[in-house]
This record gives sequence, structure tokens and C-alpha cells, in this order.
Amino acid sequence: MMLAVSLQNVHKLFNNVPVVNNLCFTIQSGEMFGLLGPNGAGKSTTIRMLTTLTKPSQGRIEVAGFDVVRQALQVKQCIGVVLQQTSVDGDLSVWENMELHGRLHHIRNPQRQRLIHQWLEYVELADRRNDFVKTLSGGMKRRLQIARALLHQPQILFLDEPTVGLDPQTRRRLWEIILDLNKQGMTMLLTTHYMEEVEYLCDRIGIMDKGQLISLGTLQQLRAKHGEGLAIKQVGTKDAGRWEYQFFPTLEQANTYLEQQKDKTGIMVRPSNLEDIFVELTGRQLD
Repeated sequence: MMLAVSLQNVHKLFNNVPVVNNLCFTIQSGEMFGLLGPNGAGKSTTIRMLTTLTKPSQGRIEVAGFDVVRQALQVKQCIGVVLQQTSVDGDLSVWENMELHGRLHHIRNPQRQRLIHQWLEYVELADRRNDFVKTLSGGMKRRLQIARALLHQPQILFLDEPTVGLDPQTRRRLWEIILDLNKQGMTMLLTTHYMEEVEYLCDRIGIMDKGQLISLGTLQQLRAKHGEGLAIKQVGTKDAGRWEYQFFPTLEQANTYLEQQKDKTGIMVRPSNLEDIFVELTGRQLD
């Protein structure tokens, strides 16, 4: 299967300070890949390098088979980007935002008009086509960003925290759109601060910290590696105490550990999840 994304020994320095350090991973065509990390881990810099917005200091990055430094134009033609920040123009209508993007990508009519209508229908904004973007809700603006990113029919979609700040219902609707696009064969790289989002959407997960990739695999592979069972014990008083986490290879072994304790007060056993593994690896939760 063709590689959609390849990073080999990638470094990025700012003022001689390493922000990304020897990063290596690949994404298969059609894969939904989740990239996690605390603030300052290097995720945003990685996305900027992948989308040609900044050049790597060292190493090689290929997107859709093109080098991001030497073949930046070809890379841009193959990718769509949905950023956390609202990047649609509030003083233009929904249709005008799409029209502008289509012209920037040199999509000719009547194909441009057909694609604009197709993607506005897809994200359920066709009935708002003549409304100014500034009158839309936050979820509608994010859906418009997705439609705009898809207009030039990219092979790979980069989603940088696409659901941040949205209400649960809107987040779930965007999840449905993202999953449907992936089922249609679109390759995606998703960054998010919502653990359940990664668990629900992603085929594989990469965890970054301090500019390095510290773990990589499916959720099941990560749980198998770090432990599928978890014992949580409260230490100290209820007001001034803390929680200790102990991983076990299986939930059954965690339950056996609990049964062996003479005093079970303050001890709870449950299956481990992605957030448990993330905190274990990075020593802190997502900011």
C-alpha cells in the first residue's frame, strides 16, 4: 500500500532550540492517524512542516509521494487543511468563501459550481449558502472549513483540533463527517485534546512529547504494551490526597491484585484507557 505521509529523521530548530527532534513515522493511504501530545510537544510544528508552512531543519518529509521542500506546490494540491482557528472570512457569504477557494485552486466552471454545491450539501450548509459567515454558529463555521478543505478534492486531510470549543452534539456530527470521509478512502491526520475523539476515530495513534515520538500503535497495541487493567488507589486524606495508578497486563490480574488486598478502602479497578496511558508516558495530562 502506498505511503500517504512519511517523516524520516525530521528535526526542527527555532533559535537553535530543538522543537522537533528526530521524528520518524509513516501514514498509510486511507489511514486515520491521531497525533497526541501536551502543549509544546511539537505537534503544531509537525503539522506546519507537513503542510509546507515551515521547512524542516533536517530530515525528509514526503506527502502523497512529494517532497515538502522541493515539491511544495504539488503537496499543496494534494492536501486539505482544517485548522483550530476559524479561517473563513466572516464578511463573505458561505458561497463566496467557497468560490474564492475554488478560484485560488484554479478549478474551472462549471465544475467549480458543481463541487461547491456538492460539498455544501455534504456538510448540510446548502440552505445557508447566501448567509454571511459571521452569522453562523461555531459548528457551522467548522463545517464550512471542512467543505472548503475538500473543494479541490485532496488526497489527504489534516485536521488540527477541529472540534475544540464545540458543544457535544456538534462534535458528534463532525465525527460522523470525518468517519464517513475516511470510509470513502480519504487519508487523515488528526490532532486533538479529546482522548475519546482519538479512541473513537483513529486507526493508529502517535504520542509526542518534547519533540519526540514516544509511542506508536493502535489503541489495542498501546493497551497491550502498557497494561489492559488498572488499579487506582487513593493515598492520603480525601482533601489532601493523591491517586496512585498501577498497570496490569490484564483486567483479571488487576482484579486478582484487588482481591489480595486486606484493606480495599480507596482502591478501584477498571480497564485502562488512552488517557491513562498518555499520563503514564508523559507524566501530565493534556493542557
